[in-house]
Amino acid sequence: MSKLLAALIASLFASVAMAQASAPVATPAVTKAEAKADKADAKAMNSEAKTDAKADQSVNKAVAKADKKKAEAHSDAMKDKSKAQAKVDKADAEDKGKMAAKAEKKSAEANADEAKADVKADTKVAKAKVEAKSDKAKAAIKTEKTKAEGQADVDKAAVKN
Repeated sequence: MSKLLAALIASLFASVAMAQASAPVATPAVTKAEAKADKADAKAMNSEAKTDAKADQSVNKAVAKADKKKAEAHSDAMKDKSKAQAKVDKADAEDKGKMAAKAEKKSAEANADEAKADVKADTKVAKAKVEAKSDKAKAAIKTEKTKAEGQADVDKAAVKN
């Protein structure tokens, strides 16, 4: 354990010494390039944050809409089932079997319609999530590109001087 600790401390001192020894002298061109790169980086990161927020908002909106559609589908299914059951309850004793079969069929149809609505709503949510993920990835790539271009400009200015 002490050897590991000693190695970590030695590498820390070595990296600090290297960082201090290799610090280039900042010329006005380098300083200007760094300022321009920092400004572009900040703008890109702000744009990325806005894109991320917009994508998240879109997903949340899709989820809320899907939940509403599912609730409506469930309500419709329950309404259809209760109407069918009411007909069974009102039916004469001799018609009860026939009405019970019809009610069972209506119940199955209502369940199927509810399931279809749920799948459709879930599909829309999944699509929104994929689009949001894609938008976020594109924004992150754009930010990284801006950072790389800025660093290249700084390096180019440092080499010139």
